[in-house]
Amino acid sequence: MIFVSSSCVQNQYIVDSVRELINAGFRNIELSGGTERYLDLERDLISLKANYQLRFQLHNYFPPPPSHFMLNLASLNDGIFRKSIEFCKQAITLSAKVGGTRYGVHAGFLMDFSPREAGKKIPAQKLNSQTLGLKRFGIAWAELELFAKDHNVKLYVENNVLSKKNFETFDKKNPFLLTDYNSFLDLRGECEFNILCDVAHLYVSCTTLGLDFVEESSRLLGESDYIHVSDNNGFEDQNNTLESGSKIVEILQIQALTGKTITLEIYGDVELLQ
Repeated sequence: MIFVSSSCVQNQYIVDSVRELINAGFRNIELSGGTERYLDLERDLISLKANYQLRFQLHNYFPPPPSHFMLNLASLNDGIFRKSIEFCKQAITLSAKVGGTRYGVHAGFLMDFSPREAGKKIPAQKLNSQTLGLKRFGIAWAELELFAKDHNVKLYVENNVLSKKNFETFDKKNPFLLTDYNSFLDLRGECEFNILCDVAHLYVSCTTLGLDFVEESSRLLGESDYIHVSDNNGFEDQNNTLESGSKIVEILQIQALTGKTITLEIYGDVELLQ
């Protein structure tokens, strides 16, 4: 089954993004970040789902919180850590209300930073211990798994994207959890989880770390039944349309994708998304 991300179109409120995607012919919509909170958000989503026979699933930073923050389930800051857990619980609750059966959240980070820095060059700072970050994530995950089970929602952890500029800023130390297969195993050593494999994220991370993209994607896609797809140049996460002959398209053509849930995260022109 193929979904499209609500982040593929740019609107202030999620209701307008969903309507734009409906008008373009889409009915499977992944609700993701990039919009602002408003009073009737839940009511609007339930109404749209019923009126247009939509399938929804939630992803990471949705629904938008009252005040923006950087979601981090590996944070050593108690306030951010607790806020991140409670945010995910709200997402799981809304998932159940709109008929979503899965919720994917990004793996954590070994430092805290602002939402404005997400996806960009993050200023240098001291990194937390990876051991402590992994343990912290494991504690959060155990709590969320129990909560999600009560709401019949399946949880996933999405691999982070490690750009060359962030790798160099942190003296070639990886500031993120779960960027490649080895760090997948590190996180698996702390907790059991399902992986949401973002192929575009993985391509950038492999370029940065000097890893074999074919081998890494084969391993991680083999572990996953839920993937995110877009294209890029291998150096930054660009959310481009898929281009014939690109490395990512070549990988997708040789992988067994039958039975997997795929979300397109192609930003900009709805015609390109179609």
